[in-house]
Amino acid sequence: MPEQKRLIPEFYELAVEYIMDKGIWDLPLVEKDADIHHVLSILRGKSHVWVVDNMENKNVLGVITEHDVLSILAPKKLPPYVFGIPNIKSLHHGTANTASEVMSKKLVKCSPRTSIKEALNKMNDYGVRRLPVTDNGRIVGEITLHQIISKYYAATQYHPLKGD
Repeated sequence: MPEQKRLIPEFYELAVEYIMDKGIWDLPLVEKDADIHHVLSILRGKSHVWVVDNMENKNVLGVITEHDVLSILAPKKLPPYVFGIPNIKSLHHGTANTASEVMSKKLVKCSPRTSIKEALNKMNDYGVRRLPVTDNGRIVGEITLHQIISKYYAATQYHPLKGD
């Protein structure tokens, strides 16, 4: 147990780059103008999709989560009276067509040099379980709560913190 207490400060100070998923080729990425049905096809196997300006630059603009899709899939109930045209993002009404129309634009990011402690605080403060890891706006990986838990558990079982 004393070893685990000593481990916590060391673990908190680790940079995200030592734990993050660096497999950029395996990240769920779509361009901002991607068809919503393409996004849905990716979400069949993933819980989120990062939205980028284009696949060459990979500047991350937003994220689409299962929760975002719930809001466009659920049938909307219009009030009995509506003035003007309602602003409803819905697959049913045909008003959600591209990734940029559905994505959450308030993105919480971190850099490869961000400490695990700071990344955990961001996740906690903003109620998210994953952060895009960016370098000058370009997505270079992602860090998830699951990865942090796995690495911490492995470290408490006398595995090294760095490497793996």
